[in-house]
Formats: sequence, structure tokens, C-alpha cells
Amino acid sequence: MAQFIDRRLNGKNKSAVNRQRFLRRHKEQIKESVADAVNRRSITNTETGEDVTIPHKDIKEPSFHQGQGGRRERVHPGNDQFITGDKIERPKGGGQGGGQGGGSGEGDASPDGEGQDEFTFQISKDEYLDILFEDLALPNLEKNQVNKITEWKTHRSGYQSAGIPSNIAIVRSLQQSLARRTAMTAGKRRELNLLMEQLDQVKMTEPAQPFEESRLKEEIAELRKKIESVPFIDTFDLRYKNYEKRPIPSSQAVMFCLMDVSGSMDQATKDIAKRFYVLLYLFLNRTYENVDVVFIRHHTQAKEVDEHEFFYSQETGGTIVSSALKLMNEIVADRYPAGEWNIYAAQASDGDNWADDSPRCKELLVKKLLPTCQYYSYIEITRRSHQTLWHEYEKLESSFDNFAMKNIKTVEDIFPVFRELFQKETA
Repeated sequence: MAQFIDRRLNGKNKSAVNRQRFLRRHKEQIKESVADAVNRRSITNTETGEDVTIPHKDIKEPSFHQGQGGRRERVHPGNDQFITGDKIERPKGGGQGGGQGGGSGEGDASPDGEGQDEFTFQISKDEYLDILFEDLALPNLEKNQVNKITEWKTHRSGYQSAGIPSNIAIVRSLQQSLARRTAMTAGKRRELNLLMEQLDQVKMTEPAQPFEESRLKEEIAELRKKIESVPFIDTFDLRYKNYEKRPIPSSQAVMFCLMDVSGSMDQATKDIAKRFYVLLYLFLNRTYENVDVVFIRHHTQAKEVDEHEFFYSQETGGTIVSSALKLMNEIVADRYPAGEWNIYAAQASDGDNWADDSPRCKELLVKKLLPTCQYYSYIEITRRSHQTLWHEYEKLESSFDNFAMKNIKTVEDIFPVFRELFQKETA
């Protein structure tokens, strides 16, 4: 029975190279389609890819054909329906289709007037996210190299002659035993074989030589005793599995989501904030192996909650933003030391706050949070004019590179604002 093994690089996916070439060739059109898709569908829907549409004229391949020169004879097919001067009726549907025969009355026109002017194909989730975040970068990423935790993973590293019984390498120890016994008895076995041959010759010699035969038998018995006295296994034979710890640098991040849930924050505003948080979470996941998420909601008091309560709980009353900043600082000190975690925070609000509390928020950011955060972004979701919290935060932009603030008015603003916050710095 023959067995075939496919060792080609693209054995199971033979069009992978062609697909990547196609995506590179039509990159600009695909990026435009992905940008349009962000506005069409919910950003929280990232488990599937996206249908990308490219005009049919943009994917035509160059072709070679015979020129018009030279002399040739051709036979063209005739028809039995029309003669010179006949008029042809327009196709049903008004001929509004485009592309190949969409409105020209040719045979490719469809009955409903739709042409073949667009080419649609599916890109995967990973390809969608790659294009979505292509021009984005995490701010202050250089600082992350210092804040990486070094984890240690145990690896096998040969054998050693000392160790604990549970680490004994049985096969290797038996190999050592065999080698030792062979080395210690090889000479004696050769001598034993020689004496055995001499004894056979003495037995066949006439007349008999009992004294010589007895002597040889004694020497043979002595050699066999020496060979048998060599222990089967000795402490020198024991070999133990050796393990060593190798450093594995791994990065981890924590994302703090802070949101005002007072009476002025309606569900539509919360949904806009949620989409921004989801974008940030996906973005961090592409850089860090482990991302924790901490949800802090606040009105006059702050509380750490789960995701469902964070986005869908209903609260009434006023707003004191500093309560959320204080709680975040306490959680960082208790669970996420800055030397071991990369800390990101996103604060969403409609701008409402007690006037006396806004300067306190600025002070907490300057003295407590910004020195420990990789990046702190504040998004204000409102169509109204900005209030005291926005004006206090504006004073921080020029002094801290890891602080940014933007205004979001509609759902369509989410992704453009996100790109502005996390765009790559160009030289």
C-alpha cells in the first residue's frame, strides 16, 4: 500500500500565496471597504470577517492577443432573426444594470437590470483586524520593555550524576551500567575464552593430564567468580534528568474602563462608550499576551462591577468623577503594581461633574495615575458645549505625552477618534 506525503508549503491551501498577492495588489480598495464596514456594523462584532467589494474593472488582468496586422480569413456566424435596418427592443427592466451587458442590450444583461460590475469576496477575522489596526500603535510602547514580567519555564537539559530519586533516568542509567560492566569484564572474558580453549585441548590430549586440567578449571572458576562479582548496577551508573529554568519574557496589561452612569448618561451614550472600549480591548490583545479588564462605574460614588452591570445598570443622581479615579488608584496599588503591569485607562463621560470636583480630578491624574499609566484616554460623548471637566483636562495635554482626550458626538466618530488617539508616530 503506497502512502503519499504532501510536503509542499501550501499543500492544503494552495491558493494562499495568490490570495496574499491579491490582497496586497488591491490593498487600497480593501482598506476603504473595511473603513466603510466599521460604520455599517457594530464594532463588537469581531468574530467574523467582512465582505469586501471591488469594482470589476479594477481586477482585470492584462492579456495578450493577436494584433490587427497581416492577412487572415475568418468565417463569422450569421443570424436568422435580423436583417439590416431592423430595430432591437431594449431589455426588460430599463437596462439600468452596469458592467458586462448591464445596459447595452447584450446577452449578459440580467432580467432585473443588475450587471456584473462588482467583485465581492470574504476576508477572514484576522485579515479584517490586521487592516483595521494597520496604521495604529500603542503609545509609549518603548516603556513596556521595562515593565515586562520575566516568567521562568522548566526545560530538560541533559543528564547529571546527582539528583533526587524521582528524577532517575532508568534507560540512561542502564546504559551506563552496561558500559561499565562491559569495560570491567571485557579482558576477563577474553582470558576466560582462552582458558576454555586450552581446557578443550587438554581434554583431547593423550595421555590424560589431570593436573593441568584441574589447574585450568580452577582458573576458569576464579575468572567466572570475578566476572559475576561485578555489580549489575552501581551508584556510579545512576544518571538523573537535569532541568533548568529559562526566562520567558511575557507582557501583560490591565485595562481600566471608567464610566459615568449618572442620570445624564442614557443607554445610547453607554453603547457608544462600549464600542470604544471593545476597540481598545481588541487593540491591546494584539500586543499583550494577557489583558485584564477592570470596570469602574460611578455617579456620586464609584464601584467596581462586572461588564453587564457596567453597561446596563440604571442610576440616578449627580456626578463626582474623582470617586472613580480614587478607586482606580486603590486597585492599582492593591493588585496591579506598575513595575509588573502595563496600565491603560479609558474614561468615558458626557462631561457632567460637580464644578468643585474637576480640579480634584486633575490633581489625582497628575499625582497618582498618569505617572503609573502607559496611556490614559478621556472621551467625552456629548453634542453640548464642554464644561469644567473638559477644561481641566485640557491643561494636561501639553504636559503629559501619555494623556489624550477627544470628543465623540455620534457612532460614526468612534473609529476615526480611536485612530487619532492611537495613530503611529511618524518621524
